[in-house]
Amino acid sequence: MFSRPITPIALIASAVVVLDRSSKIWAENSLTPGISKPVIGELLQFHLTYNPGAAFSIFTNATWFFTLFSTFVVGYIIFKAKMITSKVWQIGVGGILGGAIGNLIDRAINNPGFPNGHVTDFLQLPNWPVFNVADSSVCLSAIFLIILSMRGINYDGSKDV
Repeated sequence: MFSRPITPIALIASAVVVLDRSSKIWAENSLTPGISKPVIGELLQFHLTYNPGAAFSIFTNATWFFTLFSTFVVGYIIFKAKMITSKVWQIGVGGILGGAIGNLIDRAINNPGFPNGHVTDFLQLPNWPVFNVADSSVCLSAIFLIILSMRGINYDGSKDV
């Protein structure tokens, strides 16, 4: 179907970025920061917040580091993408790339400005930090790639015996 390995990765990443950006724009235009809005009772709520740190709001004073790290991850994935010939690996890598770009865009455009911009978060589960579509994409894609690795499926399509 696809003739070049980069194409599926770029398509998945683009879809994640579009979904992430459009959901964050919706959240910023529809929600009030700090006020929860139940979606599925207590199971899922919308709760707009801006996160200067990493997941779970850790390292809030190192925002510049996450911008640098995300930039490195995006560059590395783009540089290595042609080596990834397994379709399932392309899906996982595309999810990580799209999520990294989504949060990197926030760090570039949100206050207090690049490279210290805060990430827009708005999805809240019980006993879990507030997160966004990009965060979900990175985490779920990473879990997916770990499962592939544990099953012996390599990025080039070969399988460990």
